[in-house]
Amino acid sequence: MFKYGIDTLTVDTVIAIAKGEIKAGLDQEAIDKVNSCRAKVETMAASDKAVYGINTGFGPLCDTQISPEETSLLQKNLLITHAVGVGNPIDSFLSKIMMITKVHALSQGFSGVRLAVIERIIYFIENDLLPVVPEQGSVGASGDLAPLSHLFLPLFGEGEFWENGEIVLAKDALTRHQLAPIELSAKEGLGLINGTQFILAHSILGLKKMEYLLDLADVAGAMSLEGFQGSGSPFKEALHQIRPFKGNLKVAERMRMLLEGSNNLHSHSDDSCPRVQDPYSIRCMPQVHGASRNAYYHLKELAEIEMNSVTDNPIVLSATEAISGGNFHGQPLAMALDYASIAAAELGNISDRRCYLLLEGQFGLPRLLTTAGGLNSGFMIPQYTTAALVTENKSLCFPPSADSVPTSMGQEDHVSMGSISGRKFNQILGNLEKIFAIEFMYAAQAMEFRRPNTFSEIIEENFAIIRSKVAKLEEDRVLKDDIYALIKLVKEQAFKVA
Repeated sequence: MFKYGIDTLTVDTVIAIAKGEIKAGLDQEAIDKVNSCRAKVETMAASDKAVYGINTGFGPLCDTQISPEETSLLQKNLLITHAVGVGNPIDSFLSKIMMITKVHALSQGFSGVRLAVIERIIYFIENDLLPVVPEQGSVGASGDLAPLSHLFLPLFGEGEFWENGEIVLAKDALTRHQLAPIELSAKEGLGLINGTQFILAHSILGLKKMEYLLDLADVAGAMSLEGFQGSGSPFKEALHQIRPFKGNLKVAERMRMLLEGSNNLHSHSDDSCPRVQDPYSIRCMPQVHGASRNAYYHLKELAEIEMNSVTDNPIVLSATEAISGGNFHGQPLAMALDYASIAAAELGNISDRRCYLLLEGQFGLPRLLTTAGGLNSGFMIPQYTTAALVTENKSLCFPPSADSVPTSMGQEDHVSMGSISGRKFNQILGNLEKIFAIEFMYAAQAMEFRRPNTFSEIIEENFAIIRSKVAKLEEDRVLKDDIYALIKLVKEQAFKVA
């Protein structure tokens, strides 16, 4: 069992907990830490000394002290007033990831949230009571205030849950589960809604998807190379050892694996071959795909630090010390998400170039990948779609982390906009899936013109996967169904990548 607040979360662990593949809960060590911190908060709440968020107002009202009798209403009002998100709801799976990462942060014993509140959130996770969270409204500093407010309104019967794909009132769902609404106490509202869990959840989901898409980029590129009858020389280990970026080395190694045993690759590698070198989209895959991998490694490292950190405010260190700091600020992930967004977009950019290359009619391939050009347009038009998707991704690459709009009457005068970075990162990845689907369609068609040559075992397996859904194009037909079938294969991660 994964122990909240004690064990170390990873991207894979979070996803596995969210899918129910790993059981997660609190052990005695975490319970003791939570109860100890809670006792410190109660001491502060009863004191005459002003401690931000415990017995004071919030933001620009931090200089307004609140009586012990008003503490509970203050915390409830905090969530109610901050639940101002707009737009479409995020996927319920993201809501679940947000709750998992929040429980882990609260269980480390620096937030002062009561054990009963944490246990209620764990109940929500285990019983798929997943709150409805609007996608827009967070500026990514002082935490993801609006999304987290929506996430935790259901604790006291406000807000909404997803239930069997439908949105239901939280109070009705609590009644069905025989759960009484929780009355929040000192510091708890602030502990719940200060944090970066919205940004973090989008990072985790995107990282898991990008991990596969990076491998898929190599497979699609290798199939396009085979269709083009490109050279395997640019992937030799000796070449990359003298410029040993981690991502480059990995891609070069994978390309050697994907091309190993290819009869087609060596069918033209004699003195009669007129080509000296391939275009960059074929030759420079280790450098381009590798650079994108480096960005992935960077974001993964930072996200796994973040998911094991405490990101609310103030941080309770002792019965007399609660530090008002900036651990809620989303900039560390925001900048890395923007970097990863560019990296993902570039995978699509070079994929589109390979699609275009296969249409040009060079080196034994017919123009537009059809032998009946003129009457038939062949594969002319799907590349328009990849071009459109590539440009859409470029437009999504503007870095929100480069912008800041002051909020809270200037108290929060620099914000990260990391929530927007996270959302755009996942939009780009969704477009990338579609681009790769079209490249697979092109590459398989090009490979048809290299028969009876054979390819590596893994390439032949992927070719068969494509042909199980999409037939060779002999004459013009509606290609929409073919494209959608391949997108589905990409989304389901049906292709063999290793």
